[in-house]
Amino acid sequence: MSEINAKVVIITGASSGLGEAAAHRLAKGGAKLVLAARREDRLKALADQINEQGGDAIYRVTDVTKREQVEALAQAAKDTYGRIDVLINNAGVMPLSPLNRLKVDEWEQMVDVNIKGVMYGIAAVLPTMREQHSGHVINLSSVAGHVVFPAAAIYCATKFAVKALSEGLRQESNGEIRSTNISPGAIATELTTTISDDKTAQGVNELYEMAIDADAIARAIAFAIEQPADVDVNELIIRPTQQQL
Repeated sequence: MSEINAKVVIITGASSGLGEAAAHRLAKGGAKLVLAARREDRLKALADQINEQGGDAIYRVTDVTKREQVEALAQAAKDTYGRIDVLINNAGVMPLSPLNRLKVDEWEQMVDVNIKGVMYGIAAVLPTMREQHSGHVINLSSVAGHVVFPAAAIYCATKFAVKALSEGLRQESNGEIRSTNISPGAIATELTTTISDDKTAQGVNELYEMAIDADAIARAIAFAIEQPADVDVNELIIRPTQQQL
């Protein structure tokens, strides 16, 4: 039987892209899903589809920049299913621009979603995972968490932070909580639509012509989860074959 079967999995940013793809794949493996995002219509449609296909999913509208909402999400998972086995910190934004454009509001948004959202997720599930003496946190970083790109300094900084948080959690796990950092390259999602700087958007869209399907990351997530409890997959970088950086 798959190690995914019957595991309670929270997915943030589940209304589209990587989160939605992971939800479909993990549902097929028998996971019990707690889906979170801000767009209730998309969440409800996804949960209904999974349940109609024989899966098991609930949803909670959640803004990951609001700590109390993330805590309520974790509590809903525990109230419904009695435990929390996996958290997938997937919610993220990528409004890239050169520093001299001074889009400080967008910088703050990236810090709030990409860093604080991950921190709030970890804080919300850690007490339960400690009580269980088991758990798994999967953080979605980026190749931008390994290499700094032009017009991406703030985004890269947030994704380097996610990588650091993943490693810090691993070191403090006491052999009980698994930590996986997954770094996607160009993946076909809605992420590029958050870029408001026209010149930057044009360059990124040209790069993303080689983008691969979101299920490539969903398969990586499933691979990390389905390992036996004594195996911790800490780092995965997944790019299109054609992507150079």
